[in-house]
Amino acid sequence: MDTRYLLTFREVAKCQSFTRAAEVLGYAQSSVTTQIQNLEADFGVTLFERWGRKIRLTHAGEALLAYSEQLLAVLDEARANLSEQAQLAGTLRIGTVESLAAFFLPPFLQKFRQEHPRMRILLKPGICHDLRQGVKEGHHDFAFVLDWLQDHPELVNVNLGEEKLVVIAAPNHPLAQVEKIEARDFIGANWIFTEAGCSYRSIMESVLRDAGAAIESSSEFGSLEAIKQCVAYDLGIALIPAIAVGEEVKNGTLVILPFSHPDVRVYRQLVYHKKKWMPQALLRFLELLTASAPPQPLPGKSDLPAAR
Repeated sequence: MDTRYLLTFREVAKCQSFTRAAEVLGYAQSSVTTQIQNLEADFGVTLFERWGRKIRLTHAGEALLAYSEQLLAVLDEARANLSEQAQLAGTLRIGTVESLAAFFLPPFLQKFRQEHPRMRILLKPGICHDLRQGVKEGHHDFAFVLDWLQDHPELVNVNLGEEKLVVIAAPNHPLAQVEKIEARDFIGANWIFTEAGCSYRSIMESVLRDAGAAIESSSEFGSLEAIKQCVAYDLGIALIPAIAVGEEVKNGTLVILPFSHPDVRVYRQLVYHKKKWMPQALLRFLELLTASAPPQPLPGKSDLPAAR
């Protein structure tokens, strides 16, 4: 049986008129008549009887109306419940750089999981370019990157604040005794870099080239922990986010070199697709992240969509 027949039956009973019910439901009167006849055939009863110019329910019709109200209420409840579950359950797929996964995201993920215990959270590490591409291709709901601020025609980039970058060294490294370090002071230094494609590695390499401090020797690791361990053993120096070395600096196994440069700047950014459909749970996660974000700049003329 088509449950729409029950909706039509209920409306006819309410209006006491096939014609009026057809107007309310937007059906042709013949369609309403056919649906009621189908119901009567299914149950083998007469549902309405003529009463002057109007119609009224038979005893069988009154009984079916009571059942219909219950059935339709259960269906409405099921739709609402299933819709809520779809909104509050599922999988949140996040692509992120390692440092943000370890030192920035955990309190937000904890709050989100407390509010949405049925949501499954998947974290996938990567470098900024690959993470943005993953959002474009639908592999990630959100991506968290450390990069310079930039726009993309298909992506929303929410600035969550600047992330300080520092050059770290072992406490006995010669540069640890220097009061102020310029880029050219890194001539001949051994570097331990994050993997190729990392945004702040590219920034630092550019700064060193411009200062004439060509990189003569370097190593590459995909893990921040491996980089920190190698630096602590005085195998080189490294540029990493300050949030990743708080404990090591505090306990004296690493030091932060007194170096700064206006171009060595990156920002925590939340990235998602402009056409991304956001169920309730994802909207809540977005709200948690953006609540503490700095005010976003208003778009300039070049940021506005072209007229069509």
